[in-house]
Amino acid sequence: MKTADVNGATNEYLELLRLGIMDLEIGVNQNLVKKESWKTLLTLAYQSLGVVYGDLSTSPLYVYKSTFAEDIQHSETNEEIYGVLSFVFWTLTLVPLFKYVFIVLRADDNGEGGTFALYSLLCRHARVNSLPNCQLADEELSEYKKDNVGFAPNTSFGSKLKSTLERYGVLQRFLLVLTLIGTCMVIGDGVLTPAISVFSAVSGLELSTAKEHHKSIRCYDSFVLLLYCNYIPMALRIVLESSLIFPDIEVPVACIILIGLFALQHYGTHKVGFLFAPVVLAWLLCISAIGLYNILHWNPHVYRALSPYYMYIFLKKTQRGGWMSLGGILLCITGSEAMFADLGHFSQLSIKIAFTTLVYPSLILAYMGQAAYLSQHHDIDKAYEIGFYVSVPEKLRWPVLVIAILAAVVGSQAIITGTFSIIKQCSALGCFPRVKIVHTSSKIHGQIYIPEINWILMLLCLAVTIGFRDTKRLGNASGLAVITVMLVTTCLMSLVIVLCWQKNVFFAICFVVFFGTVEALYFSASLIKFLEGAWVPIALAFIFLITMCVWHYGTLKKYEFDVQNKVSINWLLSLGPSLGIVRVRGIGLIHTELVSGIPAIFSHFVTNLPAFHQVLVFICIKSVPVPHVRPEERFLVGHIGPRKYRLYRCIVRYGYRDVHKDDMEFEKDLVCSIAELIRSGSVGLNVANEDPAKDDDKMTVVGTCSTHTEGIQMSEDDVNKVGAAGTSELREIQSPPILAATKPKKRVRFIVPESPKIDMDAMEELQELMEAREAGIVYILGHSYVKAKQGSSFLKKLVINIGYEFLRRNSRAATHTLSLPHASTLEVGMIYHV
Repeated sequence: MKTADVNGATNEYLELLRLGIMDLEIGVNQNLVKKESWKTLLTLAYQSLGVVYGDLSTSPLYVYKSTFAEDIQHSETNEEIYGVLSFVFWTLTLVPLFKYVFIVLRADDNGEGGTFALYSLLCRHARVNSLPNCQLADEELSEYKKDNVGFAPNTSFGSKLKSTLERYGVLQRFLLVLTLIGTCMVIGDGVLTPAISVFSAVSGLELSTAKEHHKSIRCYDSFVLLLYCNYIPMALRIVLESSLIFPDIEVPVACIILIGLFALQHYGTHKVGFLFAPVVLAWLLCISAIGLYNILHWNPHVYRALSPYYMYIFLKKTQRGGWMSLGGILLCITGSEAMFADLGHFSQLSIKIAFTTLVYPSLILAYMGQAAYLSQHHDIDKAYEIGFYVSVPEKLRWPVLVIAILAAVVGSQAIITGTFSIIKQCSALGCFPRVKIVHTSSKIHGQIYIPEINWILMLLCLAVTIGFRDTKRLGNASGLAVITVMLVTTCLMSLVIVLCWQKNVFFAICFVVFFGTVEALYFSASLIKFLEGAWVPIALAFIFLITMCVWHYGTLKKYEFDVQNKVSINWLLSLGPSLGIVRVRGIGLIHTELVSGIPAIFSHFVTNLPAFHQVLVFICIKSVPVPHVRPEERFLVGHIGPRKYRLYRCIVRYGYRDVHKDDMEFEKDLVCSIAELIRSGSVGLNVANEDPAKDDDKMTVVGTCSTHTEGIQMSEDDVNKVGAAGTSELREIQSPPILAATKPKKRVRFIVPESPKIDMDAMEELQELMEAREAGIVYILGHSYVKAKQGSSFLKKLVINIGYEFLRRNSRAATHTLSLPHASTLEVGMIYHV
């Protein structure tokens, strides 16, 4: 029960932490290691290329093509191309460099980044948490208290803002909805980014393939592929058959690549992830070398276009058309949010080094090179439009095409994985229906796969690719999703500056006015393209937002019903130690959302079941608004009623980035935590008492088995193994001979330290707990049916009876998401009238 010291770990363990290879449960990131060697730092910077910058680095494929698609024309004076280059340069400088690298990256939540990290910081500073089952004990968590969390802002405006947010529930709901809007746009970006990246990369096929052979190649390939349609999945068959319909080869090829990309997701990125960084590095070196060649060969004076004066000339000449074309220029910063969202896998300094020394210079050279080439070529065939591949030397087009496709796949992989991660966070915070989460790596934290979301993303991605068939409308859609997320980040950051950083409100106003004005300009240019593709992210975000709000509302109402109908402790005491029924061997785990009191479903069990287990545990698995909960702070354990009742409450706390253990390891940790509670007795170590007047509310903080090596250890199946301490200092509690003769399925024993001494009552309680563990564990869950009360409004009935019920029926069962063994699970139905 002693707090583990990260700084006291071995050098090998620290090295694993720095390299991002960590235990799934610990979830400690590299930012906890304050001193990083230059070798480790450069290694992290190199690894970040494939994870963080895949999307941002492929933006030169489609920026100029989207910008000059329709609104403006490239003229002999080059004022348009110079103006676009100036806009691209200053947009890359202001948003990714100044905003994210210098400011936003500092707003990490114990090393984690992203929209939910900002929301988590605000929840803890202003006490506006949307999770219903919060406890004061949660504020004692190590990560909760970081950076003086809980202290009032030292500015008068900050104090007023904090009290206003805490007083008005409508402001708290608005903050949650704003966060969910940003989250939904990230999910929409997970649909659009793979589509535009892959489609833009394969667009070089049109230029690299000779026109006279194009039709024959297309027809021949289509005919051969159709021969195999009976042996391939239906989705792929539709794509291949569509090659006869589409006049270009890019669409079917892009769709095939996308299908392959999503089909391989279940293998995880750890098996091919080592290729990501080399691919992006090769791509950045390639585009920077081509850009430098074009600058020196075609127009060495193109650097003059970096002056802001050319932006003024551009807008003055093009006027409304130039303003509308900003939606294409906006695409140069797609993927910038990944620098903050993927912060948990790397350190701040490594991300800054990678961007400032390699990514930023390479992108600037690439855009300058394209502008230099286009400034000397005004007679480009309109069939190909102004794109990336026209500026690539003809002899290099095929190798560049291959590298571009690989880089697009890497960038798409990063955004897909990020989408999985953010949906997991939403589900952990009760804002998304239960889904199956598969961890594809046992060592690298954060690599997950969600089957339902993967196939939904694939179908949506194929739909927009086949439906739009050009980078213009794909760019309009992607641009709106990107800029909306950035606007949400800007708004949340302004609150973080005042409430969390405790800075003067003047700095927050300057931040939101400066960056908000830049982003609002791009947002207006993207929104004006609503009918030309921008409606897609709005429609997707609306659907996901409605889903999240309905699920969150239904979950909240269900919890309120549990709180209002919980059973009093006096009713329990009146039943006596036997609870009025037969107590049989074994442990019964009763899952509940309540952190205090007896759930109503327990009385339902007592009146309907003829027998109950000798040890009953009311277990609550909940999320707290921190990214990770340390293993030594995982469990809150306490007695319910007198000790002879053998009733316990166990609250298991996870952060929104934590990984839930499998059932076998979880059972061992749970039983050990109860054993530690029994050993501690009435000493009250690390007690988190919400109401000192009630003994039943006393909760003891207990860690996992690996964190209290000096406490009780449990051995299963292997009778020759002894715990961490020496045998001379331990006593062994074993099964009595009669019980041993029954040959239980598992041989269980507790290894109890000699010091401090425990009384005979505690020894007897430990003996009974051990016998119950040998008999087995049964999981008891309530299968709830939620209905709106009679007399409720039509809107509430629509949300609860139709919306929430539909999501509940079509989401994963609690047994699946909690990794419970079906053979040991008992579900009892109960109707909730909310």
